[in-house]
Amino acid sequence: MRRGPRPGLPAEQATFRSFDAIIDVRSPAEFAEDHVPGALSCPVLDNDERARVGTIYKQTSPYEAKKIGAALVARNIAGHLEAALADKPRGWKPLVYCWRGGQRSAAMAHVLREVGWDAMTLQGGYKAYRRYVVASLAQLPQQIDFRVIHGVTGSGKSRLLRALADAGAQVLDLEDLAAHRGSVLGNLPGRPQPSQKMFESLLLRTLLNFNYSREIFVEGESKKIGQLQVPDALIARMRASECVLLDTSADARVALLMDEYRHFFSDLPALNAQLDCLVALHGRERVGAWKALAASGKWQELVAKLLAEHYDPAYKRSAPSNFPRLAEAKAIRVVSADEANFQEIARQLAAARRGVPA
Repeated sequence: MRRGPRPGLPAEQATFRSFDAIIDVRSPAEFAEDHVPGALSCPVLDNDERARVGTIYKQTSPYEAKKIGAALVARNIAGHLEAALADKPRGWKPLVYCWRGGQRSAAMAHVLREVGWDAMTLQGGYKAYRRYVVASLAQLPQQIDFRVIHGVTGSGKSRLLRALADAGAQVLDLEDLAAHRGSVLGNLPGRPQPSQKMFESLLLRTLLNFNYSREIFVEGESKKIGQLQVPDALIARMRASECVLLDTSADARVALLMDEYRHFFSDLPALNAQLDCLVALHGRERVGAWKALAASGKWQELVAKLLAEHYDPAYKRSAPSNFPRLAEAKAIRVVSADEANFQEIARQLAAARRGVPA
Protein backbone atom coordinates (compact mmCIF):
# COMPACT_ATOMS: atom_id res chain seq x y z
CA MET A 1 0.00 0.00 0.00
CA ARG A 2 1.08 3.57 -0.72
CA ARG A 3 2.73 5.30 2.22
CA GLY A 4 3.24 9.00 2.92
CA PRO A 5 1.69 12.05 1.35
CA ARG A 6 1.55 12.79 -2.35
CA PRO A 7 2.12 16.32 -3.63
CA GLY A 8 -1.09 18.26 -4.15
CA LEU A 9 -2.32 19.10 -7.63
CA PRO A 10 -2.68 22.84 -8.42
CA ALA A 11 -6.21 23.91 -9.35
CA GLU A 12 -5.13 25.41 -12.67
CA GLN A 13 -3.56 22.06 -13.63
CA ALA A 14 -6.34 19.85 -12.32
CA THR A 15 -8.27 18.15 -15.10
CA PHE A 16 -11.17 17.19 -12.90
CA ARG A 17 -12.55 14.77 -15.47
CA SER A 18 -9.38 12.67 -15.19
CA PHE A 19 -10.42 11.61 -11.69
CA ASP A 20 -13.11 9.08 -10.89
CA ALA A 21 -14.52 11.36 -8.19
CA ILE A 22 -13.96 14.74 -6.59
CA ILE A 23 -14.39 14.56 -2.82
CA ASP A 24 -15.18 17.68 -0.83
CA VAL A 25 -14.40 17.07 2.83
CA ARG A 26 -15.44 20.52 4.07
CA SER A 27 -18.49 21.01 6.25
CA PRO A 28 -22.00 20.82 4.73
CA ALA A 29 -22.39 24.60 5.08
CA GLU A 30 -19.19 25.23 3.14
CA PHE A 31 -20.27 22.75 0.48
CA ALA A 32 -23.72 24.34 0.16
CA GLU A 33 -22.26 27.77 -0.61
CA ASP A 34 -20.03 26.50 -3.41
CA HIS A 35 -18.12 23.44 -4.54
CA VAL A 36 -16.52 21.92 -7.60
CA PRO A 37 -19.55 20.90 -9.72
CA GLY A 38 -20.14 17.18 -9.40
CA ALA A 39 -18.14 16.88 -6.18
CA LEU A 40 -19.22 14.34 -3.58
CA SER A 41 -19.77 15.80 -0.10
CA CYS A 42 -17.94 13.70 2.51
CA PRO A 43 -17.39 16.08 5.43
CA VAL A 44 -14.78 15.02 7.93
CA LEU A 45 -16.27 17.56 10.36
CA ASP A 46 -19.92 18.59 10.25
CA ASN A 47 -21.04 22.18 10.85
CA ASP A 48 -21.29 21.87 14.64
CA GLU A 49 -18.09 19.86 14.96
CA ARG A 50 -16.12 22.38 12.93
CA ALA A 51 -17.42 25.24 15.07
CA ARG A 52 -16.64 23.34 18.27
CA VAL A 53 -13.06 22.50 17.25
CA GLY A 54 -12.47 26.06 16.11
CA THR A 55 -13.69 27.46 19.43
CA ILE A 56 -11.45 25.10 21.40
CA TYR A 57 -8.50 26.05 19.19
CA LYS A 58 -8.97 29.76 19.90
CA GLN A 59 -10.17 29.69 23.52
CA THR A 60 -8.40 26.66 25.04
CA SER A 61 -5.40 25.37 23.10
CA PRO A 62 -4.44 24.19 19.61
CA TYR A 63 -3.30 20.88 21.14
CA GLU A 64 -6.70 20.11 22.67
CA ALA A 65 -8.43 21.15 19.45
CA LYS A 66 -6.26 18.87 17.34
CA LYS A 67 -6.76 15.92 19.70
CA ILE A 68 -10.54 16.29 19.73
CA GLY A 69 -10.64 17.07 16.03
CA ALA A 70 -8.57 14.02 15.14
CA ALA A 71 -11.02 11.73 16.91
CA LEU A 72 -13.97 13.33 15.15
CA VAL A 73 -12.27 13.20 11.76
CA ALA A 74 -11.34 9.54 12.23
CA ARG A 75 -14.92 8.57 13.09
CA ASN A 76 -16.36 10.53 10.19
CA ILE A 77 -13.91 9.08 7.66
CA ALA A 78 -14.80 5.61 8.91
CA GLY A 79 -18.47 6.41 8.32
CA HIS A 80 -17.81 7.48 4.74
CA LEU A 81 -15.78 4.33 4.07
CA GLU A 82 -18.70 2.25 5.30
CA ALA A 83 -21.33 4.21 3.35
CA ALA A 84 -20.67 6.53 0.39
CA LEU A 85 -17.30 4.96 -0.49
CA ALA A 86 -18.08 1.34 0.30
CA ASP A 87 -18.62 0.24 -3.31
CA LYS A 88 -15.55 1.85 -4.89
CA PRO A 89 -13.34 -0.56 -6.87
CA ARG A 90 -9.65 -1.25 -6.39
CA GLY A 91 -8.48 1.10 -9.16
CA TRP A 92 -10.60 4.04 -8.03
CA LYS A 93 -8.84 7.43 -8.31
CA PRO A 94 -10.29 10.36 -6.29
CA LEU A 95 -9.21 13.99 -5.88
CA VAL A 96 -9.76 15.31 -2.34
CA TYR A 97 -9.99 18.93 -1.25
CA CYS A 98 -10.81 20.97 1.85
CA TRP A 99 -10.71 24.71 2.56
CA ARG A 100 -6.97 25.37 2.18
CA GLY A 101 -5.63 21.97 1.19
CA GLY A 102 -4.57 21.31 4.76
CA GLN A 103 -5.30 18.78 7.46
CA ARG A 104 -8.85 17.79 6.56
CA SER A 105 -8.08 16.75 2.98
CA ALA A 106 -4.69 15.31 3.98
CA ALA A 107 -6.33 13.08 6.58
CA MET A 108 -8.95 11.77 4.14
CA ALA A 109 -6.43 11.25 1.32
CA HIS A 110 -4.04 9.41 3.68
CA VAL A 111 -6.72 6.92 4.71
CA LEU A 112 -7.87 6.43 1.11
CA ARG A 113 -4.30 5.70 0.04
CA GLU A 114 -3.92 3.23 2.88
CA VAL A 115 -6.95 1.41 1.48
CA GLY A 116 -5.09 1.20 -1.82
CA TRP A 117 -6.80 3.94 -3.83
CA ASP A 118 -4.71 6.48 -5.78
CA ALA A 119 -5.98 9.55 -3.91
CA MET A 120 -4.59 13.03 -4.55
CA THR A 121 -5.27 16.35 -2.85
CA LEU A 122 -5.95 19.72 -4.45
CA GLN A 123 -3.08 22.05 -3.68
CA GLY A 124 -4.42 25.10 -1.84
CA GLY A 125 -7.85 23.48 -1.52
CA TYR A 126 -11.10 25.28 -2.25
CA LYS A 127 -9.45 28.70 -1.91
CA ALA A 128 -7.11 27.89 -4.79
CA TYR A 129 -10.01 26.49 -6.80
CA ARG A 130 -11.96 29.70 -6.22
CA ARG A 131 -9.04 31.82 -7.44
CA TYR A 132 -8.87 29.60 -10.52
CA VAL A 133 -12.60 30.16 -11.20
CA VAL A 134 -12.31 33.94 -10.90
CA ALA A 135 -9.20 34.12 -13.09
CA SER A 136 -10.68 31.80 -15.73
CA LEU A 137 -13.94 33.76 -15.97
CA ALA A 138 -11.91 36.91 -16.55
CA GLN A 139 -9.97 35.31 -19.44
CA LEU A 140 -12.08 32.68 -21.20
CA PRO A 141 -14.85 34.95 -22.57
CA GLN A 142 -12.28 36.76 -24.71
CA GLN A 143 -11.86 33.55 -26.73
CA ILE A 144 -15.57 33.07 -27.45
CA ASP A 145 -17.50 33.93 -30.60
CA PHE A 146 -20.98 34.68 -29.25
CA ARG A 147 -24.17 35.16 -31.18
CA VAL A 148 -26.64 36.96 -28.94
CA ILE A 149 -30.37 36.23 -29.16
CA HIS A 150 -32.40 39.39 -28.53
CA GLY A 151 -36.02 40.37 -28.34
CA VAL A 152 -38.51 41.94 -25.98
CA THR A 153 -39.79 39.91 -23.03
CA GLY A 154 -41.96 37.05 -24.22
CA SER A 155 -40.39 36.84 -27.66
CA GLY A 156 -39.24 33.26 -27.03
CA LYS A 157 -35.50 33.72 -26.51
CA SER A 158 -35.19 30.92 -23.94
CA ARG A 159 -37.34 28.60 -26.03
CA LEU A 160 -35.14 29.28 -29.06
CA LEU A 161 -32.00 28.53 -27.03
CA ARG A 162 -33.43 25.13 -26.07
CA ALA A 163 -34.33 24.45 -29.70
CA LEU A 164 -30.82 25.47 -30.79
CA ALA A 165 -29.30 23.04 -28.31
CA ASP A 166 -31.57 20.29 -29.66
CA ALA A 167 -30.40 21.21 -33.17
CA GLY A 168 -26.77 20.61 -32.19
CA ALA A 169 -25.70 24.22 -31.66
CA GLN A 170 -23.59 25.31 -28.71
CA VAL A 171 -25.74 27.17 -26.19
CA LEU A 172 -24.93 29.09 -23.02
CA ASP A 173 -28.19 29.27 -21.06
CA LEU A 174 -27.39 31.75 -18.30
CA GLU A 175 -30.96 31.77 -16.97
CA ASP A 176 -30.88 28.02 -16.47
CA LEU A 177 -27.54 28.22 -14.65
CA ALA A 178 -28.88 31.09 -12.50
CA ALA A 179 -32.25 29.37 -11.93
CA HIS A 180 -34.06 32.58 -12.83
CA ARG A 181 -35.64 34.05 -15.97
CA GLY A 182 -34.19 37.47 -15.29
CA SER A 183 -37.42 39.43 -14.90
CA VAL A 184 -39.39 40.54 -11.85
CA LEU A 185 -41.53 37.41 -12.25
CA GLY A 186 -38.55 35.26 -13.13
CA ASN A 187 -38.37 32.99 -10.08
CA LEU A 188 -38.46 29.33 -11.07
CA PRO A 189 -40.80 27.18 -8.95
CA GLY A 190 -38.91 24.66 -6.86
CA ARG A 191 -35.50 25.98 -7.95
CA PRO A 192 -33.90 28.49 -5.60
CA GLN A 193 -31.04 30.47 -7.08
CA PRO A 194 -27.54 29.21 -6.30
CA SER A 195 -25.05 31.39 -4.48
CA GLN A 196 -23.00 33.78 -6.61
CA LYS A 197 -19.95 31.55 -6.16
CA MET A 198 -21.87 28.41 -7.13
CA PHE A 199 -23.28 30.18 -10.19
CA GLU A 200 -19.74 31.04 -11.27
CA SER A 201 -18.57 27.46 -10.72
CA LEU A 202 -21.42 26.14 -12.88
CA LEU A 203 -20.71 28.81 -15.48
CA LEU A 204 -17.03 27.93 -15.71
CA ARG A 205 -17.77 24.22 -16.08
CA THR A 206 -20.13 25.06 -18.96
CA LEU A 207 -17.61 27.34 -20.69
CA LEU A 208 -14.86 24.74 -20.44
CA ASN A 209 -17.03 22.21 -22.28
CA PHE A 210 -17.41 24.39 -25.39
CA ASN A 211 -15.50 24.12 -28.64
CA TYR A 212 -14.23 27.68 -29.13
CA SER A 213 -13.77 27.22 -32.86
CA ARG A 214 -17.57 27.25 -33.15
CA GLU A 215 -19.97 30.03 -32.21
CA ILE A 216 -21.98 29.93 -28.99
CA PHE A 217 -25.56 31.18 -28.80
CA VAL A 218 -26.56 33.12 -25.69
CA GLU A 219 -29.50 35.28 -24.66
CA GLY A 220 -29.01 39.03 -24.40
CA GLU A 221 -29.12 39.23 -20.62
CA SER A 222 -28.73 42.20 -18.36
CA LYS A 223 -25.85 42.32 -15.90
CA LYS A 224 -28.11 40.95 -13.16
CA ILE A 225 -30.16 37.75 -13.32
CA GLY A 226 -32.35 37.67 -10.25
CA GLN A 227 -29.92 38.17 -7.38
CA LEU A 228 -26.87 37.03 -9.34
CA GLN A 229 -24.31 39.02 -11.31
CA VAL A 230 -22.95 37.96 -14.70
CA PRO A 231 -19.12 38.23 -14.57
CA ASP A 232 -17.77 41.45 -16.08
CA ALA A 233 -15.66 39.87 -18.82
CA LEU A 234 -18.54 37.69 -19.99
CA ILE A 235 -21.11 40.49 -20.15
CA ALA A 236 -18.61 42.73 -21.94
CA ARG A 237 -17.94 40.04 -24.57
CA MET A 238 -21.66 39.45 -25.05
CA ARG A 239 -22.34 43.17 -25.51
CA ALA A 240 -19.68 43.39 -28.21
CA SER A 241 -21.05 40.40 -30.14
CA GLU A 242 -23.27 39.94 -33.17
CA CYS A 243 -27.01 39.90 -32.42
CA VAL A 244 -30.11 38.16 -33.73
CA LEU A 245 -33.45 39.89 -33.06
CA LEU A 246 -36.70 37.95 -32.59
CA ASP A 247 -39.71 39.83 -33.91
CA THR A 248 -42.52 37.91 -32.21
CA SER A 249 -46.21 38.52 -32.72
CA ALA A 250 -48.22 39.92 -29.81
CA ASP A 251 -50.40 36.80 -29.54
CA ALA A 252 -47.37 34.52 -29.49
CA ARG A 253 -45.70 36.63 -26.79
CA VAL A 254 -48.76 36.43 -24.55
CA ALA A 255 -48.98 32.67 -25.09
CA LEU A 256 -45.30 32.17 -24.28
CA LEU A 257 -45.49 34.19 -21.06
CA MET A 258 -48.73 32.49 -20.05
CA ASP A 259 -46.80 29.24 -20.14
CA GLU A 260 -43.86 30.66 -18.15
CA TYR A 261 -46.06 32.30 -15.49
CA ARG A 262 -48.46 29.41 -15.03
CA HIS A 263 -47.19 28.63 -11.55
CA PHE A 264 -48.33 32.08 -10.39
CA PHE A 265 -51.94 31.38 -11.38
CA SER A 266 -52.41 29.22 -8.29
CA ASP A 267 -50.30 31.38 -5.94
CA LEU A 268 -51.67 34.92 -5.86
CA PRO A 269 -49.74 35.92 -2.70
CA ALA A 270 -46.44 35.11 -4.42
CA LEU A 271 -47.48 37.01 -7.55
CA ASN A 272 -48.60 40.03 -5.55
CA ALA A 273 -45.34 40.06 -3.59
CA GLN A 274 -43.39 40.20 -6.85
CA LEU A 275 -45.63 42.90 -8.31
CA ASP A 276 -45.08 44.99 -5.18
CA CYS A 277 -41.43 45.24 -6.23
CA LEU A 278 -42.60 47.46 -9.09
CA VAL A 279 -44.48 50.02 -6.97
CA ALA A 280 -41.51 52.39 -6.86
CA LEU A 281 -41.30 52.33 -10.65
CA HIS A 282 -44.99 52.35 -11.62
CA GLY A 283 -46.89 53.59 -8.57
CA ARG A 284 -49.51 51.88 -6.43
CA GLU A 285 -52.40 52.66 -8.74
CA ARG A 286 -51.00 50.83 -11.76
CA VAL A 287 -49.69 47.90 -9.68
CA GLY A 288 -53.09 47.73 -7.98
CA ALA A 289 -54.75 47.46 -11.39
CA TRP A 290 -52.46 44.56 -12.29
CA LYS A 291 -53.30 42.82 -9.02
CA ALA A 292 -57.01 43.29 -9.70
CA LEU A 293 -56.67 41.55 -13.06
CA ALA A 294 -54.89 38.65 -11.34
CA ALA A 295 -57.55 38.44 -8.64
CA SER A 296 -60.21 38.24 -11.36
CA GLY A 297 -58.33 35.51 -13.20
CA LYS A 298 -57.86 37.69 -16.28
CA TRP A 299 -54.44 36.26 -16.96
CA GLN A 300 -54.15 37.05 -20.65
CA GLU A 301 -55.12 40.66 -20.05
CA LEU A 302 -52.64 40.89 -17.16
CA VAL A 303 -49.79 39.51 -19.27
CA ALA A 304 -50.61 41.89 -22.12
CA LYS A 305 -50.64 44.83 -19.69
CA LEU A 306 -47.31 43.84 -18.16
CA LEU A 307 -45.76 43.59 -21.59
CA ALA A 308 -47.04 46.96 -22.78
CA GLU A 309 -46.62 48.93 -19.57
CA HIS A 310 -43.53 47.41 -17.95
CA TYR A 311 -41.43 45.02 -19.99
CA ASP A 312 -41.40 46.71 -23.38
CA PRO A 313 -40.48 50.19 -22.11
CA ALA A 314 -37.73 48.67 -19.93
CA TYR A 315 -36.28 46.77 -22.90
CA LYS A 316 -36.31 49.83 -25.14
CA ARG A 317 -34.48 51.83 -22.47
CA SER A 318 -31.70 49.36 -21.83
CA ALA A 319 -31.07 46.98 -24.74
CA PRO A 320 -29.92 49.43 -27.47
CA SER A 321 -27.41 51.13 -25.18
CA ASN A 322 -26.07 47.89 -23.68
CA PHE A 323 -25.80 46.02 -27.00
CA PRO A 324 -24.50 48.47 -29.64
CA ARG A 325 -24.64 45.86 -32.43
CA LEU A 326 -28.36 45.33 -31.90
CA ALA A 327 -29.10 48.01 -34.51
CA GLU A 328 -27.54 45.82 -37.20
CA ALA A 329 -29.17 42.59 -36.02
CA LYS A 330 -30.94 40.26 -38.43
CA ALA A 331 -34.65 40.16 -37.53
CA ILE A 332 -36.45 36.82 -37.47
CA ARG A 333 -40.24 36.81 -37.47
CA VAL A 334 -41.88 34.50 -34.92
CA VAL A 335 -45.57 34.07 -35.70
CA SER A 336 -46.46 31.25 -33.32
CA ALA A 337 -45.59 29.91 -29.89
CA ASP A 338 -45.64 26.36 -31.25
CA GLU A 339 -42.55 24.32 -30.50
CA ALA A 340 -42.26 23.31 -34.16
CA ASN A 341 -41.90 26.96 -35.15
CA PHE A 342 -38.90 27.43 -32.85
CA GLN A 343 -37.37 24.15 -33.98
CA GLU A 344 -37.46 25.32 -37.60
CA ILE A 345 -35.93 28.70 -36.73
CA ALA A 346 -33.21 26.95 -34.73
CA ARG A 347 -32.48 24.54 -37.57
CA GLN A 348 -32.03 27.42 -39.99
CA LEU A 349 -29.84 29.42 -37.61
CA ALA A 350 -27.65 26.46 -36.76
CA ALA A 351 -27.28 25.36 -40.38
CA ALA A 352 -26.95 28.71 -42.13
CA ARG A 353 -24.08 29.93 -39.98
CA ARG A 354 -20.64 29.55 -41.54
CA GLY A 355 -22.18 29.12 -44.99
CA VAL A 356 -23.74 25.70 -44.37
CA PRO A 357 -26.88 25.27 -46.54
CA ALA A 358 -30.14 25.31 -44.54
